[in-house]
Amino acid sequence: MLRRVKIKNGWIEGLPAADPRITAFKGIPFAMPPTHSLRFHAPIPSSDWVGTMKTYQFKPISMQPVPGLDKDNIYTREWNVDPDIPMNEDCLYLNVWTPANHTDEKLPVFVWYFGGGWQVGNTAEMEFDGERFARRGIIFVSINYRVNIFGFLAHPEITAENPTQPANFGLLDQQLGTRWVKENIEAFGGDPDNITIGGQSAGGGSTLMHVVSRQNKGLFHRAIIQSGVLANPYEELVPKRTLSEAEHIGIELFDFLGVKSLGEARALPASYIMQKWNEYGGFSRSMKLWMPIYDGHFLEGDPIELFLDGRGQNIPLLLGHTGNEFPVIIHEESKEISSIEYGIRILLEYEEKLNPDLKHYYYEFDPHIPGWDKPGSFHSSDLWFTFETLAKCWRPFTGKHYDLARQMCNYWTNFIKMGNPNGIDHTGEPMPEWKPYTKSQPNKMLFTDIPHPTVAQPSPIMSFLVRNYFKRNRKN
Repeated sequence: MLRRVKIKNGWIEGLPAADPRITAFKGIPFAMPPTHSLRFHAPIPSSDWVGTMKTYQFKPISMQPVPGLDKDNIYTREWNVDPDIPMNEDCLYLNVWTPANHTDEKLPVFVWYFGGGWQVGNTAEMEFDGERFARRGIIFVSINYRVNIFGFLAHPEITAENPTQPANFGLLDQQLGTRWVKENIEAFGGDPDNITIGGQSAGGGSTLMHVVSRQNKGLFHRAIIQSGVLANPYEELVPKRTLSEAEHIGIELFDFLGVKSLGEARALPASYIMQKWNEYGGFSRSMKLWMPIYDGHFLEGDPIELFLDGRGQNIPLLLGHTGNEFPVIIHEESKEISSIEYGIRILLEYEEKLNPDLKHYYYEFDPHIPGWDKPGSFHSSDLWFTFETLAKCWRPFTGKHYDLARQMCNYWTNFIKMGNPNGIDHTGEPMPEWKPYTKSQPNKMLFTDIPHPTVAQPSPIMSFLVRNYFKRNRKN
C-alpha cells in the first residue's frame, strides 16, 4: 500500500482507511494559508517542507456560520451536524483516497467540489467519504475552498493589486487544487490524463464554470454536475454580477465593517468579519451578494451562455437533478417547475448541435427517502447514494436503498473511468442500460427504487420555457 509518498512539496504519510486496502491522506496543503496579506487574494501554491508531513486528519473548514446550530434545518439534521468542528482561515487543504499499491498504476481520478451555495460546506462532511470510489479503483480527491465573503469579495483595491485575478477566490482555490492534482496524482498511483471533476449544488455550478473557463483547457477530461445548472425564467432572480457591480458591493461592505482600506480589512480578526457578516444579513443576504462574479478572466460571463457559445471543454458530461429541487412558480395557475431541470435541458438541447459526437448522460433521482420528516427526494439527497455512504445517515434506509446506492456508485465509477456509465453489477449481470441524451431521443436514467431507463417527458410548460429561452437568447 502507498502509505508514504513524495509529492512536489515533500514527503507525506497517510493512514489506512476503514478498508485497510485503501490509504487516506487528509489535510494536504495545496496553497499558502490565505491569511494576512493573502486574505482576499488569489491562492498561492504551497511552499515546500522538510521531513515527512503526517496527513492523518481533516484540516479546519473555511470561515462560515457554525454548523449544527439550527435543528429545524434539514441540512443541519442531515450533514452539518458538528458545532465543534475546527474552523480557520487557514483552510486550503485537500484529501486523497487511493487504492494503489504502486505509483505506476495509472488509476482514474475523481476531483470533488462540495456544495453549499458558495456560503458553507466542507470536505469533512460525512457523506463525502471517498472510500467507496477507491474500492472500485478510483483515486478520490476532495478540495476545500473559501466561501462567502472570504471567497467571493470584490473591491477596487483588490482589483488594482491583482488585475488578472481580481475575484472568485473560492473558484480559484478549486482550480489551484485541481492543478495540484494534475501535477502530483502520479505519486498516488493516479493518471493525470484521466481526471474527472465533479460537484453537487454550488459544487456542480462550480464544475460548469470550470468547464467553460478558457484557463482550464486540458486540466480535466470529464465532468459530473449534480443539481448544479441553475437557470430561471425570471432572469432577475438569478444573480449575474459584473466585476464593477461586485466592487461596489465590496465598498459598501468596507463601510459597514468600519474600514477605509484593504489593509485595514485584512487586519480584522476573521471571527469579527463573520460576526459582521451575520449582522449584514447572514446567509439569506449572503446568497445574493457573495457569489461567483463575471470577472473577465476566470469567468467571462454567464456560464450557460458561454457553454452555448461553444466555450466549454469538449468533454463528456454526466448531469442531473433530484425529483424535488428548488421549484419556481411560473404563474399562479401553473405547476411548479425545477429551475435546475430547466437549466440542464437548455444545455442538453443545444450541446448536440455543438458537439454531435460527444455523449452526455442525464438522470433524475427520485426514490422514496425515509424519515419522520417525509422529505421527498430533496436537493442533495442523492449524495448519500452516489457516495454509497447511507450507513452514516440517521435515516432508516433499507435493503432497496443500499442496492440503489451500490448501482449508482457503479454508474458514476464507470463514467469516471471511461466516459460511459454502463457496466456490470456485483452480480455479474449488466446494469440497466443508460443511453446518452440526444434531442431526438432524450434518454434519462430515472433512479426510483431501481435504475429505470426512460425517455424524458418534459411538461408542456417546461418545453415552452426552453423554446422561449432560445428564442430570447439565441439567434440560430
